[in-house]
Amino acid sequence: MIKPDYPSVLLIYTGGTIGMIENPETGALEAFNFDQLQENVPELKRFNYRISSYQFTPPIDSSDMEPALWSKLVKIIHYNYDNFDGFVILHGTDTMAYTASALSFMLENLSKPVILTGSQLPIGVLRTDGKENLITSIEIAAAKYPDGRAIVPEVCIFFENLLLRGNRTTKINAENFNAFRSYNYLPLATAGIHIKYEYDRIRKADLNLPMHPHYVFDTNVLILTIFPGIQENVVSNVFRIPGLKAVVLKTYGSGNAPQKPWFIRLLKEATQRGIVIVNISQCPAGMVEMARYETGLHLLDAGVISGFDATVESVLTKLMFLFGHNLTPKEVRNEMNRSIAGEFTRPEL
Repeated sequence: MIKPDYPSVLLIYTGGTIGMIENPETGALEAFNFDQLQENVPELKRFNYRISSYQFTPPIDSSDMEPALWSKLVKIIHYNYDNFDGFVILHGTDTMAYTASALSFMLENLSKPVILTGSQLPIGVLRTDGKENLITSIEIAAAKYPDGRAIVPEVCIFFENLLLRGNRTTKINAENFNAFRSYNYLPLATAGIHIKYEYDRIRKADLNLPMHPHYVFDTNVLILTIFPGIQENVVSNVFRIPGLKAVVLKTYGSGNAPQKPWFIRLLKEATQRGIVIVNISQCPAGMVEMARYETGLHLLDAGVISGFDATVESVLTKLMFLFGHNLTPKEVRNEMNRSIAGEFTRPEL
């Protein structure tokens, strides 16, 4: 019997590989009904938790994930916020890092765990990684200090024994179980025989502030990757896209790009028109330091701002989020220089 003061977790199934089982008659993989979750994952019965579920109907392939569905997730969490200790979102792996980044900005003053997880193999397959990911995510979502505070009041991704800050995470493997990596921020917890939390790395919630949900996005942003031989007409046409508000510029190394006069001119003209250009590295690990080399200094002079050590997923969703709130380009530039959900580490000045 579940005691009323025992932890409660809302499980939200959006879609993805984890929620599939094999039809014994056809052999085809099909989404199962999460109302029957404990029948499919009997190990959950050993938790003395209240576990409720919400299922997207029909399930969404993660390649179809979009801001409207992020808003739906936030509405579900907001509506149920006072009734549960934590939330676990089952999600396809392809866009999980984008969703985790977006939710980290949308759930302002979050004081409860929101854990995204999934699997590389369906939960109905013998060697699935889905059961361990699901069971441990639920345990983390329910974990509290003796005084009742959540141990991990953040949006996170749990995958293959590691709990990672959601807006620091990138999918790095389409085949192995270690599908995600946080290159520039160490894991918040490691699951072995016990779950070892790294308390100093976890964001602290201000319990005096109510959770404030956000729902608006402006998707007039894009990613431009620099490569040897990139042509002037390509870059020029990109910056002339009607309605464009921001560009995530993926440069070399620590933030370097070609010094060609036409390239610097196009960047400067774009920033003068109010387009916000954020420089991030094509390298998964390390930080943009535009003042380090002359090639980076030219970008600074053109009005490009640093994305520091942020992921492309977090920079892109943060720009969508900020412009969605009708901020001016100057205000967006200021907010991009401020970490609002632990999404980057700014170097010591």
